[in-house]
Amino acid sequence: MRKIILLSFLSFGLNSAFAQNAPYWQQHVDYKMEVAMDVKNYQYKGKQELVYTNNSPDTLRKVFYHLYPNAFQPGSEMDARLHSIKDPDARMVNKIKDADGKEIKQSRIETLKPNEIGFLKITNFKQDGVTAQTRTSSTILEVTLAKPILPNSKTTFTLDFDGQVPVQVRRSGRNNKEGVELSMSQWYPKLAEFDFEGWHADPYIAREFHGVWGDFDVKITIDKEYTIGGSGYLQDKNTIGHGYEDAGVNVVYPKKAKTLTWHFIAPNVHDFTWAADKEYTHDIVKGPNDVDLHFFYKNDPKTTGNWKQLEPLMVKVMDYYNHRVGAYPYKQYSFIQGGDGGMEYAMCTLMLGSGTLEGILGTATHELGHSWFQHILASNESKHPWMDEGFTTYIEDSALNELKGDKKEENPFKGNYAAYYSLVNSGKEQPQTTHGDRYDENRPYSISSYVKGSIFLSQLVYVIGQENLDATLKRYFHDFKFKHPTPNDIKRTAERVSGAELDWYLIDWAETANTIDYGIKDVADNAGKTTVTLERIGRMPMPIDLKVDYADGTSETFYIPLRMMNFIKPNPNPNVKRTVLEDWAWAQSNYSFTIDKKKTAIKKITIDPSGLMADVKPANNVFEVK
Repeated sequence: MRKIILLSFLSFGLNSAFAQNAPYWQQHVDYKMEVAMDVKNYQYKGKQELVYTNNSPDTLRKVFYHLYPNAFQPGSEMDARLHSIKDPDARMVNKIKDADGKEIKQSRIETLKPNEIGFLKITNFKQDGVTAQTRTSSTILEVTLAKPILPNSKTTFTLDFDGQVPVQVRRSGRNNKEGVELSMSQWYPKLAEFDFEGWHADPYIAREFHGVWGDFDVKITIDKEYTIGGSGYLQDKNTIGHGYEDAGVNVVYPKKAKTLTWHFIAPNVHDFTWAADKEYTHDIVKGPNDVDLHFFYKNDPKTTGNWKQLEPLMVKVMDYYNHRVGAYPYKQYSFIQGGDGGMEYAMCTLMLGSGTLEGILGTATHELGHSWFQHILASNESKHPWMDEGFTTYIEDSALNELKGDKKEENPFKGNYAAYYSLVNSGKEQPQTTHGDRYDENRPYSISSYVKGSIFLSQLVYVIGQENLDATLKRYFHDFKFKHPTPNDIKRTAERVSGAELDWYLIDWAETANTIDYGIKDVADNAGKTTVTLERIGRMPMPIDLKVDYADGTSETFYIPLRMMNFIKPNPNPNVKRTVLEDWAWAQSNYSFTIDKKKTAIKKITIDPSGLMADVKPANNVFEVK
């Protein structure tokens, strides 16, 4: 029996040691692609060579590719989701009337004709020159390898592909509502990510992406009238022209040339995107650290002025992000009119270009922020969309507030809190551990990802203090840039910086739908003093900042640490007297303390005067003595 117990203990110890001590690794890809676009029928043909490095401890016998354009076909999972979800994306449905005259929403994908659908077909797949078995299942290509890929080894995949750009524009597509001809995102056979959790071969239903870090070498042949903007660095700018050429260079094309071949190299990215149009205006503005900011927009007098005003503003925004998070590591970024709203890609964004200056500024600021929170800190945005969308929303709101100068708001995140409270009151909130594709409705997904994800950071200011949050963002960037951070990584970074224990914060906020609700239960005279009793009503615990305003115009604050944090936050208002009280344990629903003044001397008591704690019922956070 003792031998069995000892063996079990040793087995447990070995397994635990492996789980805790396995070094970080990530896969690597080197893409070489040549593609020719036929602008008459919006079809393209290409060849791809991919060198895949298996840095994992696993032997791989299969690999998977994403074939995203196949989603834009009647009967696809994307089409099916538009039929089943209660609030389908308005960009992807038509409003029609049924036989009874009732208005219904019709999926635009189901109406696509054969020459309007999207598709990506793979042929001639080989591994190191040997044919490998492939099977296409909608947006996923499954490859049974000709030979296993051993740990710490490389192999080379080659394939041919034929694609068609869909009429329905959802991020990618042709001839969007603003007249941009080609929005080429997720257009090529893209190897799925394999990491410590295994393969991430998610079908393309609606949401976000996850990719393998690597280098892209891409050649695009297209009619010479088209201007291209996108990921990477153009290698032959003085023969291509179209606004890329050096000052003083006069680009002359051969008379018989009908096409140009654009050669881009994008190092250390996990995606490659481009857009093309015959009517693009192309401006280049110098940004911080000698980064070239490219602007591609339709030559439309109604919107050109807004784009011109946008250019110097984005220089300021990039500079703000550099100082707030970390230095942008590439030497170019492109703002490209295209797509169907705003979507981030490696070294560029596709965004709508019409509307007000305020509108395109907000979109551009958000999408540029994704260069930090997704395209440098490459979290799995399918599984944890709140990490990229939420963190980007936080720094976007911070940057836009900074641009206001003297008119800055004390709390620029108020709208986020209001939206979150609305979601909670709707009863439709789902935990942030929900996969991005599997929310019941689109609205809860959006609020959970963008808004509640943003509050994760703004509320951390309340929990650990502004200086600690600022240092957390910088350290997070330093430690995890060009990697795939997880929710635990941002939590552990905040712990390392602040010294606080924050496991409770990640669990309750991101892994449950628990809510914060504290209240002032009673304020009573007590022999010339005042006893204040607080209550915790919601499940989620928090430390408590409490402000007391007195009738004589003075005020002071009290801080109640949360016992499980083992931490005392620095005083956020050093000019105001603060008393640190005994900590409050979560299991104790009530907490009382004494103020050394009569109740009649008190004017008002407020829980969290900053408004940064997401208390879902703030009405009971204030007590006024009448």
